[in-house]
Amino acid sequence: MLKKNQDLFLALYRIVLGLLFACHGAATLFDVLGGSQGGTPGFGQWPGWWAAVIELVGGVLVLLGLAARAAAVICSGTMAYAYFTVHQPQALFPIENGGEKAALFCWGFLLIAVLGPGRWALSALFTPARTLVEDRG
Repeated sequence: MLKKNQDLFLALYRIVLGLLFACHGAATLFDVLGGSQGGTPGFGQWPGWWAAVIELVGGVLVLLGLAARAAAVICSGTMAYAYFTVHQPQALFPIENGGEKAALFCWGFLLIAVLGPGRWALSALFTPARTLVEDRG
């Protein structure tokens, strides 16, 4: 059952991860969905505003499966940067320093970068279908 539905599960994982990340960026930029947890940064303010833009745009790209590998690498790197500059100096472990979300997003996006967006991504509409011989390759 799991092997048969692997593409579906990967798509659901990618969609939920992208949606949650995009919502976080939208909340920070536009003070919606419960508002920004750390305050809304000013336009172009480093790193808060730029991180929120990456969260919104990168999250939407991953959600849709468009340029998902590249977007996932950037999103993963953004969360690694956030973890090591904001959370890790406070304490070693994520449970101690409040960096669980950053660590989980970082590793979640890294997984999408490695596995790709899957068959149920919009990018699949723009790539030619592979033959069975190519799949066995």
